[in-house]
Amino acid sequence: MADTMHLGAVIPVYNHEHAISAVVAAVLQHQLHCVLVDDGCNPACAAVLQQLAQQYGSRVSLLTHAVNRGKGAAVITGLQHLAAQGYSHALQIDADGQHDAGDIPRFVQAAQAQPQAVISGCPIYDASVPKGRLYARYLTHVWVWINTLSLDIRDSMCGFRIYPLAATMQLLQRQRIGSRMDFDTEILVRLHWQGLQIVNLPTPVHYPTDGVSHFKAWLDNVLISRMHAVLFFGMLWRAPLLLTRKLMQRLRGQTA
Repeated sequence: MADTMHLGAVIPVYNHEHAISAVVAAVLQHQLHCVLVDDGCNPACAAVLQQLAQQYGSRVSLLTHAVNRGKGAAVITGLQHLAAQGYSHALQIDADGQHDAGDIPRFVQAAQAQPQAVISGCPIYDASVPKGRLYARYLTHVWVWINTLSLDIRDSMCGFRIYPLAATMQLLQRQRIGSRMDFDTEILVRLHWQGLQIVNLPTPVHYPTDGVSHFKAWLDNVLISRMHAVLFFGMLWRAPLLLTRKLMQRLRGQTA
């Protein structure tokens, strides 16, 4: 499928033993190497991951954190592994089955058309989404629009996306990114600051198939609030560059 790029998949896993087998099977249908990152899972989930690695052999790599380090840390471990193996792009997808793996070909096609861009899922929710979670997302959306001085990122919290690994690894080598639920938003904003185009791709999202959520209301809200504050002050000194870039994009659009 991905004949113009070398694409692998990263799935961060923390105690989703009831959903992960179906997610892995769905991803493997698209002929992608799958990197599972055991982020300090309980024994039941760890056993399922070991079984999947044995079942699929060379099609699956299993990496393990001795203790839970957070979703962001697990994704970074997977990205580093793929980059070290010579992959050019990485697909990130959640372990709980909320993302539609049937949309992977659409994401791949978009990445092939714009290989230097981030292909970012823009959720289309069904009735399973908790209304409180849905409304709370809009606060992050507003902060992201402020911190990028644009509407270029439609939804920064969706963990279904494709990264160009060269640019992503350059960012990770020079900038510490949030290691928990703040990761998805922060890395997207910082890649946007770096000049990468964000392609927003609508995709169905269901909440979640195994009924397990690892969002820690107090800790993750504190981390996300801190992240928005740090990004805001980072935006202030970048504002001239961001506004100039926006003006140049408009001028190019008018002359195209």
